[in-house]
Amino acid sequence: MSRRLSVVMIAKDAADLLPDCLASVAWADEIVLLDSGSRDDTPGIASRAGAKVFSHTDWQGYGIQRQIAQRYASGDYILMIDTDERVTPELAEQLRQALAAPQPGAVYSIARRNYFLGRFMRHSGWYPDRVTRLYERERYQYNDNRVHESLDAPQAQTIALSGDLLHLTCRDFASFQCKQLNYATAWAQERHQRGKKTSLPGIFAHTLGAFTKTLLLRGGVLDGKQGWLLAVVNAQYTFNKYTELWALNHGYSEKE
Repeated sequence: MSRRLSVVMIAKDAADLLPDCLASVAWADEIVLLDSGSRDDTPGIASRAGAKVFSHTDWQGYGIQRQIAQRYASGDYILMIDTDERVTPELAEQLRQALAAPQPGAVYSIARRNYFLGRFMRHSGWYPDRVTRLYERERYQYNDNRVHESLDAPQAQTIALSGDLLHLTCRDFASFQCKQLNYATAWAQERHQRGKKTSLPGIFAHTLGAFTKTLLLRGGVLDGKQGWLLAVVNAQYTFNKYTELWALNHGYSEKE
């Protein structure tokens, strides 16, 4: 017998993205959206589409917020997605097949196709960009990371599904850069609290490594001008987060 699926998402001010996201998972048994204080019509759009809408504005990071959202779900399995993601018909069919005969204790990874400035990337480390998103509700949950959170299932068998999850990562460069800066600050604060340290040579080594890895090791040159630009963006993001960590290590940052 097929297991019940709860699609779970966290959101804030996502009114422009949400309708297409919800439409792509309308076939699920349940959709749960946890809002973190939207000023637009995100909760209303979700509610009118049949989703169960909840609110939690005490933001403690992405990992904790996903844990809280999962508590509102009632399905046997969770599919965790973001409002800027869309489940393709091919992936939807794969998900239905997995739920019809699931492997107990297994988790399922999905190939994410990332959109960057007018192009769905095929290299640069951005495809297939596998993420583990389908899992048993009562067995697993996300870790506590403020950013770059992931499913806490280190010993689980991972089964790869075919079909893509479309991710509208960067439609607007300015807003993407703003998001990257916020991620870098949150990453540095979290690492600093854990006692992690860096040095000035380390900052530049990590920055150069990010550029080289994106452009050469991950085939960014094959993605044309977007590949080159993404290599620069990744290098800048890496520089920002390690610089912020260095500043926190030395008591120079006021963002903590």
